Amino acid sequence: MKTSLTLIHLPEPKLEFKYGQTLSYPRDGLFLYGPVDGGRSEIHYGVIGTKAGVERFERWAKSIATLIDVPPPRKGAKAIEPQHVAFPGFAAAYNAAWPIKPKTVIDTIEPDAIYKALRIANRNEAIKGAVDLYVEALVARSNRMEDPPSFWFVVIPEEVYDLGRPLSKVPSKEKIQGRVRMTKAEALKLDEQPTLFGLDTAEADVYKYATHFRRQLKARLLEHKIVTQIIRETTLAPNDFPKSNGQPKRRLEDPATVAWKLSTGAYYKAGGRPWQLADVRSGVCYVGLAYKKRDARVDDGFACCAAQMFLSSGEGVVFRGALGPWYHSDTKQFHIDKPAARRLVEMVVQEYRDQHDNNPPSELFLHAKSFFTDEEWDGFVSGAPPETNVVGVQISDAKDALKLFRPGKYPVLRGTAILLSDTDAYLWTSGYAPRLDTYIGPETPNPVHVKVQRGKCPLKIVLEDVMSLTKINFNSCLYNDRLPVTIRFADAVGEVILAAPQTSEPKLAFKFYI
Repeated sequence: MKTSLTLIHLPEPKLEFKYGQTLSYPRDGLFLYGPVDGGRSEIHYGVIGTKAGVERFERWAKSIATLIDVPPPRKGAKAIEPQHVAFPGFAAAYNAAWPIKPKTVIDTIEPDAIYKALRIANRNEAIKGAVDLYVEALVARSNRMEDPPSFWFVVIPEEVYDLGRPLSKVPSKEKIQGRVRMTKAEALKLDEQPTLFGLDTAEADVYKYATHFRRQLKARLLEHKIVTQIIRETTLAPNDFPKSNGQPKRRLEDPATVAWKLSTGAYYKAGGRPWQLADVRSGVCYVGLAYKKRDARVDDGFACCAAQMFLSSGEGVVFRGALGPWYHSDTKQFHIDKPAARRLVEMVVQEYRDQHDNNPPSELFLHAKSFFTDEEWDGFVSGAPPETNVVGVQISDAKDALKLFRPGKYPVLRGTAILLSDTDAYLWTSGYAPRLDTYIGPETPNPVHVKVQRGKCPLKIVLEDVMSLTKINFNSCLYNDRLPVTIRFADAVGEVILAAPQTSEPKLAFKFYI
């Protein structure tokens, strides 16, 4: 029996820049028109690192104040690849003064202290010790300043990247014995049955922190409301770290591309809005549900839940929900109960009202990797006012489901969709992009599966929204991501929330987490 498939192609979403001008590529828009918010008087940032790291940063900071041209054509190529756009200098791109010298500098992080901390045999103690060096200095400096910087560049040596992750291993001959003698099993037992007067609590507490430098740093700075941009020394000065053949140890993108990515993140974290989605329906609010198990090795099902709210402007807020038994091992999915679901949506709606003259959203789209159960959906709907249309969209990876090819040199067009029914489709959010005249990817692009699982909204509108939401990652300056921002950062947000004990308010701007 012959089966026919309905294929459609969605046009590339437009982005809005200064003076209402619209283009599809962020770099084009910033180069030609400037940021949608018009620019800022000056960027106020701080830098923390070793003396060598800060010196490398200042060299790089000077370089982005002026034009950085695109790389020459590759060997054998007839012309420069269209995805490359010269970086015109920070002030020219963002209409904001870029001070070469930071507002404040902390260059007292000692390489020897980092070396010793990272080589402690107990990895929880090691990573916490390394993070302590940065957190304590950042908090102390920020507390002393009447007007602290908008954000901090955290410059890390390569060994922090190499040894500051859960699967990193320290060579046996370099291991150092730390102070913690208690095992994680003993700490967990102590957590359930505390000793009189709280003995041994200090040792047990190190196990409450993730063995991932970046996540733990972000998590511990939430309560202090310190925004950071973590950057490796090898990114700033790749030629300072050569291999035996004289080539840099790390293979990096060209300097103009690095400048676009880091400077866009800097402008956003300084409080700016580089671009926003054009021609978006008014009253729309997008929410990505983020879940993370408390401990992957413990089968108690406990997990955190968070809601990431995004508007057409690209502004994002993270709402931390309750910790509970949300993970179900039988389905390998996360589902919260009705009261927790209701509270999350109530927080989202209230924040939307606060930003829109007390008017609720007309449409509220909930994006999740999991399907929605009856109980949690009842909670989500009950948390929204009657005039808000709540729609639940399940977005999952369909990399093993289907491959689509087309004649010629390049793969399927980005924006191609196969409609499976009135409510679900395969959508190629990555693929050949005419503006770039290429496909930015290593292999045949895979689709995502988009399904309107609860509520009502025309499928084509949902697919167009998903396409648009792949273009508002302000922590970079790409043509698009493969996943919408609501899903792309879901795991990262959950990981940060669980990377350290949380005492901050349950609502913070998205920029604190990325």
